[in-house]
Parts: sequence; structure tokens; C-alpha cells
Amino acid sequence: MASKARLLVHGGAGNILPANANEHATRPALLAALQAGWGVLQQGGAALEAAQTAVVVLEDAGVFTAGKGAVQDTNGNVSLDAALMNGVDQRAGAVACVPWLRNPILAARLVLDQTKHVLMVGGGATDFLRFQQAAFEARDYFSPAQNAVVKQGTVGAVALDNSGGLAAATSTGGTAAKLPGRVGDSPLIGAGTYANQTCAVSATGQGEFFIRSVFAHRVAVAIEHGMSVNDATASALAEVARLGGEGGAIVIDAGGNACALFNTKGMYRGVI
Repeated sequence: MASKARLLVHGGAGNILPANANEHATRPALLAALQAGWGVLQQGGAALEAAQTAVVVLEDAGVFTAGKGAVQDTNGNVSLDAALMNGVDQRAGAVACVPWLRNPILAARLVLDQTKHVLMVGGGATDFLRFQQAAFEARDYFSPAQNAVVKQGTVGAVALDNSGGLAAATSTGGTAAKLPGRVGDSPLIGAGTYANQTCAVSATGQGEFFIRSVFAHRVAVAIEHGMSVNDATASALAEVARLGGEGGAIVIDAGGNACALFNTKGMYRGVI
């Protein structure tokens, strides 16, 4: 039987042109993420594991504004957000405004696996994650040289496994010069991240507009009502644009139909 597995990743949408000077750094990172996640799927692993594995690679790459490449807020600090969701049972985990995390997506997984909660934030989340022995880094790990590589570089992955399971994962270090305490759409289930038995969605862009339009859930509802993956995503992006925002998303459904759409000049993306 042929494999039905499929994996998509993104590394942010924004003022990205085809011949962008950052391509020499971002392309290898995207490829490495695809290969890592694909390895999980080819070994019979679940979509959730594949999406998480791909995002860890992107967080560690340092060329996107997630994980190592996270940007500083107006106080010069780094705080990180992430979420993942398993479409099979619609369980989810997320963290927001947690400083100096090495891999926020692994922190989100700890919330999913070790608590009854979905979203943990700030000091309470930090205490919980330290108790769970999550990896934190010193300030110099998040090097300033990495911060300027990609201005809109949220990362994400959506996966379909050989059992038909779907999952989504998204991680971000926020936007440049954000106010301390700002949270975008990435860790908010139904805004920047969503998965159920019908589809999986990971978004990137100007998070406030994706929150206001409940973007990811909007895509899922449209697909559930018979709209194609491409049309559902395009319609939801049109609502983001109507509100004044821009960005993009990767989406896959249970049949393996997928798209990577954006209303910006470009979006770092890949599929395997």
C-alpha cells in the first residue's frame, strides 16, 4: 500500500522575494525540517510527532524568529510562544510569554502531556517548565545577529500520517519591538494553530488580524462544509486582508489535499 503521509512546513510570510538574500540560510533549514518530520512518518510515527519534530529543527536553526532566532521586545528580553494540536482527539498544548526557552514547541507538548490545561503563560508556565526540566538558555544563545535574518519568521508544520491522523504545530518569538506581554496568534488554538479529524492549519503573519478573524478555525469550518483546502484558506486570508492584515498559512486535509497560501510578497515553505 502506498504511503498517504504528507508534511508541510513554513518559516514565515512577509516581504520575501524569490531571490531573497536569506535563501541560502532558510532553504537548508526547511529541507532539514522536512526530512526530520518525514523520517517520523516513514517509520510509522504519528502526525503530532512529525509536526513537532519538524518545528524543533526550525526553532534550532536560528534563521527564523522562533526559538534561537527569536526577536527582542522593547525591554530587550526574549519571550516565546508555541502551540500544537492533535487532530485525532483534538487535544492541544500551548505556552505563551515564556522567556529564554530553547524549544517552545517541546514546552507546549509538556502542557499537553503533563497537565489538564491547554495554555500556560508567563511566570506560572516558567515554573512548571523548569520543574519538568525543559531547556532554557542564556541571553547570548538568542544572538542579535540572528534576529535580523527574517522579520516575520514564525515557523510551523502540518502533517498527515499513514493512519489518517492530522496535527499542527506553530512556534514564534513574536514581532520585532513588541511590547512585553504581547501574544500573537501562534499559541492560540483556532487562531494560528488548529487540527481536527478534517484538517490541520498553521498560520504566520500579523498575528493580531489572525486572532480577530479566528483564522485557523475559520479554515477548518469551511473545509468541513465542503470547501476545498485551497478555497477555504484563500477565503480566510481574504478576511484577514479585509481587517487590514497579511500573512499566510499551510493547510492539509484528511485526503492529503494541501496548500501553502499567502497574501504577502512571499512565504518560506516546503512540502514532502
